[in-house]
This record gives sequence, C-alpha cells and structure tokens, in this order.
Amino acid sequence: MLSNSKPDPSAGSQAGDSSTSTEPQHITVQSDYKTIPPFKANHNSLSLSSMGTLSSLCTSQALMTRPSSPAIFCTGGSVSFTGFSLKTQAFFRKKQTLRFVKASVAVEQQAQEAKLALIRIGTRGSPLALAQAHETRDKLMASHAELAEDGAIQIVIIKTTGDKILSQPLADIGGKGLFTKEIDEALINGDIDIAVHSMKDVPTYLPEMTILPCNLPREDVRDAFISMSATSLADLPAGSIVGTASLRRKSQILHRYPSLSVEENFRGNVQTRLRKLNEGVVKATLLALAGLKRLNMTENVTSILPIDNMLPAVAQGAIGIACRDSDDKMANYLASLNHEETRLAVACERAFLETLDGSCRTPIAGYARRDENGDCIFKGLVASPDGTRVLKTSRKGPYAFDDMIAMGKDAGQELLSQAGPGFFDR
Repeated sequence: MLSNSKPDPSAGSQAGDSSTSTEPQHITVQSDYKTIPPFKANHNSLSLSSMGTLSSLCTSQALMTRPSSPAIFCTGGSVSFTGFSLKTQAFFRKKQTLRFVKASVAVEQQAQEAKLALIRIGTRGSPLALAQAHETRDKLMASHAELAEDGAIQIVIIKTTGDKILSQPLADIGGKGLFTKEIDEALINGDIDIAVHSMKDVPTYLPEMTILPCNLPREDVRDAFISMSATSLADLPAGSIVGTASLRRKSQILHRYPSLSVEENFRGNVQTRLRKLNEGVVKATLLALAGLKRLNMTENVTSILPIDNMLPAVAQGAIGIACRDSDDKMANYLASLNHEETRLAVACERAFLETLDGSCRTPIAGYARRDENGDCIFKGLVASPDGTRVLKTSRKGPYAFDDMIAMGKDAGQELLSQAGPGFFDR
C-alpha cells in the first residue's frame, strides 16, 4: 500500500540507447525463462508443470526498442490461462537469443507499424498483469467495433521498480508507486495510451497529467490459504513458517496465531510463490483469490479465509485503467468499461488509506461493499507490524460518492486518533 506523498522525479528510469548511428547494429534480446510444469495443490500434495513467465511473450517481428521507456511490444500471439497452460505463438526456450539488425529504416518502419494501433495498453509483464491487460483488451474489443480489427490494440510490457528489485521485502525498498511509476511515465510521455493497474498498487495520488476514470468489475476480495500439509492457518503446527510479502497479512496472521512465524521476503509473481511453497521454503502462503481466479488457478486453493478473519487490502481485486487527462478519446473508451459500483467502493477505501497516509510499512486493510438494502458497509483496520495490536472500525451510509468518501476519511481519522504516536513503529 502506498501513500499520497509524491515520488522524487529524479528517481525515474534511465534513458535507453541514445545512439544516432545509421550503421546496422546487432541487438540481442535475452530470454531467461524456462518451461516448468502446471501447479496443482491441495493440503496433501503439489505438482508442477508448464510454468512460464509471460514477460517474453513477443514474436521477433513485434520486438522494438524505444529509448524513452523500457517496454516490449506484443502484437502477435494469444494467451490463455488454464492452470499453468500458456498457449501462444511466442515460444519459451532456456536462454533464447534473438538476433536482428537495427537499421534506421527498420526502426522507422517498426515505429510506423506501432502507430497503426488505435490503443496501446501499458502493463507489467507478470502473468497476472497480462491477464488483466487481456481482460481490458477483450472488453474494449467487445464494446467498440473499430477496436475489434486485427492490430487495433497493442499490449506494451513495461518493467517497474518493484519487478526489478526482488531480493528485499517491499517495506524495505520503500518509495511510492513501486509497481506503477514506470508505466505512468510511459503514459505521460505518450509511449502508451492507457495503463492497466492492480488498484491495490496505485498510490492515493495520481501523477500530474493523468486520470483514472475506469474500474472494471471487482473480483472476489478474499485471501486464499494454500498449503501442502494443512487445511487452514489454525491447522498449522506451532513454529510453522507462512510466506507473505504483505505486512497486512503478516500482522493479522500473528494477531490470531502468535505461535506461527512469517517469512516477509516471500516475493515474486503467483507462479514463483507457488514454486517456493512446493520446494518447502515455507509451510503455507496466502494469495489474493482474485488473482488466482483471473489466472484460472483456483485448483491450487486449500481454503478461503473469511473477510472477518483476514480483512483485504484496500482495492484488492479491482483493476484500474488510467489515461492522460487531455485524451478525451481514451477517456470515452474507458468510460464505456467503467463499473460504477466498484469505482465508488474503491474510492471509499482509498479515502481511508489516504487519511492514514498508508505506506508499504503500514499494515492497513479496508473493504467497502453494497449491502442487501443498497447501503455502503465499510470496515477498516490498522495494525502494528508485529500483530500485537489491531484496531478496527466500521461505517454504514448511502452508497453515493460524497457520502462514501466522507465515511472513508472519518474512519481513518478515528483509527489515527486511537493509534497514537509510535503505533506503527512496533
């Protein structure tokens, strides 16, 4: 979770190759990904096969260098997520090396081809991020006939700071927008037209020149428990290690089950974390059920945690789509996809987070939903990192934007006053 403090512009990504030479150059694109088998899990056994990383899902003719942002363009191929089965025209080989000639004419031709796309979607390269980008693409194609034409929508993969630094817990890396900053920069620079984000990764501020007018329908907000040897957290023996990079999950686990231990630096995409679990690095892990559903990997779930036992992250399960504030055409496209009930719930939760000035070092949870009478029910939580103290609050009111923003802010102010100074330093 990220605060409303704006990042230091000087921390942006470095420019790429600025050479102006017209001499042909050989460029090597290295793919370090190998095929590992599909992952299936229950409390008795796990098996792996067909695991791959989609960061390299590009055919050679779709690759192009762009000095202004670290992006890979994918136009060919298709992706389907059935367990770990990844079907695409692209290919996976260990240390695959693609060699092609970069001449000024070839680069110019590729740039012209890229401009033919009516919409360039910017996204991270993880399988889940790509699933969300493809969901966005499919909804745009279904809603607008001109976007259903071949090549009308292009997906651009951008590596973020959070993707590059995997050796440290997120709380130790610090900073704002760890999984969004480089994508936002590409949007502002005009390298992409829209940006698809997991809303829980989006800071409570938006960069200047951008707006986020669209949330897709929200997926299941609950967390899933996955283990080879236990059916639930309560079933784990004392001293068992649970892997999670989330301080929110860690604090709530330790509050309920102080005899357990938590491995904080349990990072990587869904597939990586499941592989670590299978290798015995930890006894169990928690993952967002929404991500597993979007990847068609719910067969891995051992049990689902009730919301009352594990309050979700702010905006968990929600996809947000941003565009430039001056781009009315993109804003109109996104308006056609917006799910207003989700947008209002996310706005309420983010108002709560902003009031608390939450960061990756702050265990905060919040969830707003519409009840059977059409009202908004909001639940919020803050905790000390070690789980020794957990403060909760709730609100009920009209399911309307202004009322829900007020509820989120008021709930945040209440918990701030209860927490007092030094609460998050434990």
